[in-house]
Amino acid sequence: MKDKVFEGCATALITPFADGRVDYASFERIVEEQISAGVSALVFAGTTGEAPTLEKEEWRDICDFAVSRVGGRAKVIVGCGSNSTAEAVRKAAEAEGIGADAALIVSPYYNKGNAEGIVRHYETVCSKVSIPVIAYNVPSRTGVDLGIEICRRIAEIPNMAGIKEATGSAARAACLTSYIGDDLPLYSGSDEINLPVLSVGGSGVISVASNVFPALCVKMCRAAMGGDLSAAREISSRLYPFVSALFCEVNPIPVKTVMAYLGLCREEFRLPIYNISEENRRRVIEEYERAARSE
Repeated sequence: MKDKVFEGCATALITPFADGRVDYASFERIVEEQISAGVSALVFAGTTGEAPTLEKEEWRDICDFAVSRVGGRAKVIVGCGSNSTAEAVRKAAEAEGIGADAALIVSPYYNKGNAEGIVRHYETVCSKVSIPVIAYNVPSRTGVDLGIEICRRIAEIPNMAGIKEATGSAARAACLTSYIGDDLPLYSGSDEINLPVLSVGGSGVISVASNVFPALCVKMCRAAMGGDLSAAREISSRLYPFVSALFCEVNPIPVKTVMAYLGLCREEFRLPIYNISEENRRRVIEEYERAARSE
């Protein structure tokens, strides 16, 4: 059995912007709220953090901020993925040097490597760093699916420490835990199936919804992993309409819209990400309000 980077709830954090720059004042408030809610880990500079639009200096500054601000109160996981293996190695090594607890490495996109190339991509990154590496499977964005056989092979890499599974398929999650089990800890990367993933033996979730409802997501994970599926289902059902609304447009547009509505950040994105439609704005805020007042 491999050591796990974390168990329970991790939040895939937004990156707040103000006037074209990273808004660290808002970032500090968001991080402190997350830690107060009891999250096990925080993911910086991932998909939800608009990583593809971060300049190298911004990415490094976010790493520095993450490690210093969190200060060991939760695990710090940094998005280090690239479609260039050499660039992924560079970023993972830099994150390790800064003090991150783990690197999140998305499967190579656009280049669309074959199975052998993808396995070697992960082998190469893992051979160059000592910190744990979590593979990130999100074929809706990358165009490449880390199938069961690829996952079996990367599970054998010594410091490969998990897979963030974001196909949105509960069946895929069940298959992974059945065929790979403890060889590669499984983390839900799709809020819609957080509870199903936990119920089949997943080690935790990397959640977008927990940007807004961190305490509820932590409570749901603890209940599910503690065997209280009734309590976990109650929370999951309460959050589900909101979770569904969070993906009415490409992530992180809806979640950042709600966080701006709550005064946690500005409603500012970087192109090609742009503001939400008015129809979807109404929907996501209405679902937030409904979830927030539910008993």
